[in-house]
Amino acid sequence: MNFFQQYGITTDLVIILGIDLAIAIVLLTLMRFLQGWSAKVSSREELSERDNFAFGISTAGAVAALGIVLTGAITGEAATSYTVEAIGMTAYGLFGLILIKLGRYLHDKIALNEFAKNEQILKGNVSVALVDAAAAVATAIIIRAVLLWAEDLTLDTFVAIFAAFIISQLMMVLLTRYRENQYAKRNQGASMQQALMQGQTALAIRHSGYMIAMALSFNAASHFIYYEPTAYLHNIGGWLIFSIIMLVLLSTIIAIVKKLVLVGIDIADEVEKQHNIGTAAVEMAISIAVALILTALMA
Repeated sequence: MNFFQQYGITTDLVIILGIDLAIAIVLLTLMRFLQGWSAKVSSREELSERDNFAFGISTAGAVAALGIVLTGAITGEAATSYTVEAIGMTAYGLFGLILIKLGRYLHDKIALNEFAKNEQILKGNVSVALVDAAAAVATAIIIRAVLLWAEDLTLDTFVAIFAAFIISQLMMVLLTRYRENQYAKRNQGASMQQALMQGQTALAIRHSGYMIAMALSFNAASHFIYYEPTAYLHNIGGWLIFSIIMLVLLSTIIAIVKKLVLVGIDIADEVEKQHNIGTAAVEMAISIAVALILTALMA
């Protein structure tokens, strides 16, 4: 028995992983160019000639998001044939890419409905780009969780994935509206979206943390909901109920932990009035850390 066989690495497995890697590289490249095509600009010009940092951040979020989704499609196990593996990887990858683009569209039109996102990014608005990138990553984290939760390559699998995706977008809107309401209460009715449009980077960093944390906590549902291919209402109902519970639980724990970790600091004043990026970064780290811990405890 040679070294590779000792660790279960066969020729078929190496070829299959090579197929997965090749398809992943093609899809990642496609995502980069889609960023430009969807905004009707040249991605090369935006990145290398105009040095548009906001476009770069938005593109980075899209590429990272697709990479996260692809990790849910790669199982590391030998398929029945190379063709089946290639078809499965391509199907999941393209479906994930489509859902990421759809998620960003829905987030732009429903969650952040007070301004034109692409227009702001092309103007170089880093704050809007940060939120856009975080929304893409959050959507990808959720899609990956559902890919790992669902089984087989059937129409039922794609229906289950799409159903959970819709629930995740609803949660994203609810989270945004809740954060907007809290911001308005502390700032004489001012709009959080308008603040983002004005370039408040600290506010964008904090909100990004909340979105990614919510997506991470969404993963916990896959440990409690049993996948039933044709039980569409059961699947979507389970994800909806559990995601609402997790969102409430997550928000409550984050609020408590922030008061303890940032004791003696007026967080709202630092982030919303003084635009303190450092404090916002700590807030983001706390949100993500709490979500990771909460998810690990429920795994």
